Amino acid sequence: MSAKTIRIKTFNPTADSFGLNGPDFVGNIRKGELRGIIKINQDLCEACDTCRKVCPVDAIQGHLGAKHKIDDQRCVTCGQCLISCPFNAIEQMSFVDTVDKMLADKSNVVVAHPSPAVRVSIAEEFGGKPGDLTTDQMMNAFEKLGFKTYDVNSSADQTIMEEGTEFVRKVQYWVLGKRGPEFERAAHHPLPHFTSCCPAWVRNAETFNADFLPHLSTAKSPIQMGGVLAKVWAPKFLYNTDPRNVKVVAITPCTAKILEASRPEMDTAWRHHIKAGPIPADTPRFPDVDAVLTARDIAELLRRHNINPLTLPKERKRENLDVYTGAGTIFGCSGGVMEAALRTAYRVLMGKELDNADIIPVRGLDNSYVEAKIPLALPELNGKTFELRVCVVNGANQALEHVLDELRGNPNRWHFIEVMNCPGGCVNGGGQPIQPAHVRATIDLRAVRAAVLYNDDRNDDLRKSQDNSAVRMLYDEFFGYPNSEKAHHILHTSYVKRGL
Repeated sequence: MSAKTIRIKTFNPTADSFGLNGPDFVGNIRKGELRGIIKINQDLCEACDTCRKVCPVDAIQGHLGAKHKIDDQRCVTCGQCLISCPFNAIEQMSFVDTVDKMLADKSNVVVAHPSPAVRVSIAEEFGGKPGDLTTDQMMNAFEKLGFKTYDVNSSADQTIMEEGTEFVRKVQYWVLGKRGPEFERAAHHPLPHFTSCCPAWVRNAETFNADFLPHLSTAKSPIQMGGVLAKVWAPKFLYNTDPRNVKVVAITPCTAKILEASRPEMDTAWRHHIKAGPIPADTPRFPDVDAVLTARDIAELLRRHNINPLTLPKERKRENLDVYTGAGTIFGCSGGVMEAALRTAYRVLMGKELDNADIIPVRGLDNSYVEAKIPLALPELNGKTFELRVCVVNGANQALEHVLDELRGNPNRWHFIEVMNCPGGCVNGGGQPIQPAHVRATIDLRAVRAAVLYNDDRNDDLRKSQDNSAVRMLYDEFFGYPNSEKAHHILHTSYVKRGL
């Protein structure tokens, strides 16, 4: 079944959107951070209360029969309200015009950085069926627009090497009692370990659950990791250009990524080049990711230029930063980050490869949260079994507070927790195409899109992040090894305790 998707109203950012002329903080929003990314059109709001019911952080003011409004101080910009509104009354800030101008300037090297979940949704914007996999056609369309390409699947593999190593060292320090310089950071970041790939969850933790910030992985999200690599490594070794000429455009199923890209600390490439060269010390600040387009936004840009990806070739050679494994692909599904990390953590902890890459118990699509126990006969324990306990939160509105309350009462209940703000994960993100009600009533879009990603992973010759040749090359030639000082400087971040 295919149907015409619903076009939402968008608006351009203004000079005031970043708050650059204001104080360091306005409430809990910092200078430079975008505000007002999602808003409710008062003229179209029917006060049905649907948006308030799906909001995970009670950021929507109003009640049944009264016009609703979003409180930017509480909003995590996940966009669940937007894709749920039955009256198409919620609007989104868009950077389509900004990116169009970037592409028109031929002095720029503009890099398209598409997330895993976009390849199973973008076809819907051009009359395709939900779940149609269009990876190569999508990439060919981006190149026809004038983009260079860097698949987020590849930087997701990079993320796993960093976060997986981080988690393993926490286990080695806190469970196995290992000590040494390589465990210094682990000593300050206790178990349980939380994923940090979802920016809406990170914002939630900073604002409402700051007691868990020391537990969050310091690894940047795949998009931010890719953004900095595109500007630190690629200008010299791939694009042969000044890093100031490189513009990174994240293409994502997520509206919260728009906010993430504006975080003031996401300028690592600029700071790196100021310190190490080759750019002058007075170079104005530039972000690691210059613009974020949702799946809906990139479809609009393609339509402007009369490009339909479904008419383009279905073949394309993966090379350079487009090389990835199935582990990167499943980042688009709830439980995918956990599964990908465990495929790599098993290799490090056990000293051998996991025989079956499918770790079914952590796939969380059908439940508000899932938990699993994974027995590991660790060599350090002379074969004694260590029971690794993991948990996947499938939608912050469904079970996040329950899981966090459980941990506050029993900090040792789980060792590793994945949190995805959106039910189903990124396949159901706030930036995905919106199908009409009759399609949503007959098709479980989350399940269909996720199933295709899992199938793509299963059919991939490489299914573990450590097998990504591009990632191995980056460590061999640039970083040295996962969690090295250089890798930590470029690929990791920190968090801000906010409060209301």
